[in-house]
Amino acid sequence: MTTTKLKPDWAGDDLLSRLVNRAIHTPALYALMKRQARQVMIKTAEKNGVPWRQTCVTLDTPAMHQRLDALTNPAVVYPDYYRVPFHAYSEGNLCWQAAFEAAPATYAMALRIWPQEDLSWQEAQARLRQSFLDILDQHSPKQVNDVLDVGCSVGISTLAIHRHYSQKNSVRTVGLDLSPYMLAVAQAQDSQHEIAQWVHAAAESTGFSDASFDVVTMQFVTHELPRTATQAIFAEALRLLRPGGTLAIVDNNPQSPVIQALPPVLFTLMKSTEPWSDDYYTFDLEAALVAAGFESPLTVPSDPRHRTLIARKSDQ
Repeated sequence: MTTTKLKPDWAGDDLLSRLVNRAIHTPALYALMKRQARQVMIKTAEKNGVPWRQTCVTLDTPAMHQRLDALTNPAVVYPDYYRVPFHAYSEGNLCWQAAFEAAPATYAMALRIWPQEDLSWQEAQARLRQSFLDILDQHSPKQVNDVLDVGCSVGISTLAIHRHYSQKNSVRTVGLDLSPYMLAVAQAQDSQHEIAQWVHAAAESTGFSDASFDVVTMQFVTHELPRTATQAIFAEALRLLRPGGTLAIVDNNPQSPVIQALPPVLFTLMKSTEPWSDDYYTFDLEAALVAAGFESPLTVPSDPRHRTLIARKSDQ
């Protein structure tokens, strides 16, 4: 009988993890790994027709910079965890390069989920989004009028969920992110003005009224957070949801055989750009949701690498 490991050996306090972390904290090796991780993503993208470099050139316009000024909330205080380098950027998400490259990187990520299949990047991205939406559909409130996408980045996830629910009825969707650079790109990509608001705020303290939303989503966000931030965001999501509302999370699956069996080169490169990996892979999200006040959540492997968690707020 095979027992599924709860997490990969390269995460947490295991010997392998400690060796990898020691390498990452060696400045010369870290710089090399960071460059290599970025090159792997660019190569995957461009080999499959994703216009990585051209996308960055197209987005870098005076109008984009004006959007940044208009969207930035001067009252926002960036938490310490958000100011550390990640995703191969010294400034994390608080820079134009991260924002301009976010969409191509997202498309490349989807391509790596099904490497044995001959999928275009568009097909891979559509399958990734739909695998999450199919599960969410089974557990959403009967009537969804207001949706909040937390950690929306450049709006790919926001537009996908808005268009999904808009097939049924008129929906107000809000995208919220801590990076005004990401939000500027998201707003520019929202050419038909489908999204009601693009909001620059911390997910731990959104500023929205109690019981404002029927569905709150966190799509590929929790692995970028220390557990203390995740716990605070869960509490905020519970406050924002109406009775019977749903918090839906999709992210890396610690129990995925694919993730657990990543080659040393790949998991080392990944950890070099994801500073909260050890915290994420050793954190019990299900227990944290219950502790925040949600009903016992449902967890479903939604593709070979990712899991979807659905947590419902009680009707009472």
